[in-house]
Amino acid sequence: MEDLREGPQQDLAAALARARSPERPGPDTPAGPAVRPWPGLPLPIPQAAPADLDLRALLRLSLAASDASGRLRPAPSAGALHPVDTELAVGAGCSLPPGRYGYDPLRHRVHRIGPPATDTPPGVTAELSVTAQRTVSHYGHRARPLLLLDTGHAAAALFLAARALGVREPEVRLDGLTENPLAVVHVPPPGGTNPRHPADSARPTEPSGGPPTPAELLTRRSAPPPLPGTPSHDALRAVLATARQAATGGSLRWCAAVGAPRPGLVELAPGGTTLLRYAAGEARPTLAAWAAGQAWIVDAGAVLLAHGCPADADAPHVRRAHLRAGFAVHLAHVTARRHGLAARPVGSWQQADLGAALGAAPGRDWVVHALALGTRHADEENTP
Repeated sequence: MEDLREGPQQDLAAALARARSPERPGPDTPAGPAVRPWPGLPLPIPQAAPADLDLRALLRLSLAASDASGRLRPAPSAGALHPVDTELAVGAGCSLPPGRYGYDPLRHRVHRIGPPATDTPPGVTAELSVTAQRTVSHYGHRARPLLLLDTGHAAAALFLAARALGVREPEVRLDGLTENPLAVVHVPPPGGTNPRHPADSARPTEPSGGPPTPAELLTRRSAPPPLPGTPSHDALRAVLATARQAATGGSLRWCAAVGAPRPGLVELAPGGTTLLRYAAGEARPTLAAWAAGQAWIVDAGAVLLAHGCPADADAPHVRRAHLRAGFAVHLAHVTARRHGLAARPVGSWQQADLGAALGAAPGRDWVVHALALGTRHADEENTP
């Protein structure tokens, strides 16, 4: 089994360099339990009083499995392996008594694992970490960036669920400074606000069109290939604008690869009102080769790309870039669906040095994450 711990055993920069290399993973290994073995008895989440934060709804809209296998959830995951674990610090104003809880997304239950800390703020603070073995079991040495992207998607799912429930200021911390937890989402109770918004926390942002509805979150699915049909100028501009706004502070750039009649790469113009073409030529065959050889990308209508994270980035930079890329692609996916597009996140990238391919210095501008787009209507996606 691959050792993905940081420190002497495995430096994050070295792990990322290996994940970006053409080396292929070995045979699959056991994924282990799908849920962390939380101590104590599983407890149902009580119905919320009118003045309390409804934790049952918040978690159902963001992290809970909707099928017996545990694969289908509101947040996407590479290989549907769902490595993200959630520990809840519950304060006043919630449908659970104050304390610390581990969340079981398969049974939609919690395990009380301790009393609340004295400084626990009102509402709930979700601390996200990962059980790497689940993703390593299939992706091997390519797992490290996927674990970070999955965590960013889970943070976005919690953020959007809070907004769907009418919470005005969920706080999302994606600073990349710690390995455990990797991300933190604080949701205040109804009518509450976050008294602090650190400079490195994500300010509230929205998909194009405002907060989502619960139905939008529960029906969001990654569309199966193929994804043909070039999105309209307005739809592509909205998806790019959502991603760029959501990833503020992550040192990422955003562009989209489009095909005929004018194949090339486009990005948002200053001000975000139109698209600028900054590279000509058909990029999708190269992207398909870089994306673990997923040939269907050649025929995708467009491919949204998050790029940056140079080869010499330190561990906080690597974590921050990938966490925010996952967060931003999740929100961009909602925008895409609102514009009638089918969409599918693409997280595994090898030799994807976009900057070098465009003639810039090598090692400075790598593809970090992507969202493939097509004009097939979202209603045509496979649903459970």
